[in-house]
Amino acid sequence: QVQLLESGGGLVQAGGSLRLSCAASGRTFSSYSMGWFRQAPGKEREFVATISRSAGVTNYADSVKGRFAISRDNAKNSAYLQMNSLKPEDTAVYYCAARAGNTRLGREDYDYWGQGTQVTVSS
Repeated sequence: QVQLLESGGGLVQAGGSLRLSCAASGRTFSSYSMGWFRQAPGKEREFVATISRSAGVTNYADSVKGRFAISRDNAKNSAYLQMNSLKPEDTAVYYCAARAGNTRLGREDYDYWGQGTQVTVSS
């Protein structure tokens, strides 16, 4: 089993940047594909980005492509989400998730979740 803890959320003005971190503990981090998802009030949790175990493959939602970048450091048991050019519609609770094996885009494919970190973008 793996435990995940997100950090780095906060309040930022539109056009600003934030970097989210996800610290993992437990079994071998490099065995897990990682994903970032977000959930805005009244909406379903949605896919943001994923990264493969070796960081060789990344995927992004169309809404964040070109603005967000997912990365990982297996030596530090951590994953990251660099968010640039933030928009008010990016406001949500952001969750880090892990799954054993290859990357998938669906939230139902992820077995382990963090508690989430709030990102609020003001206009």
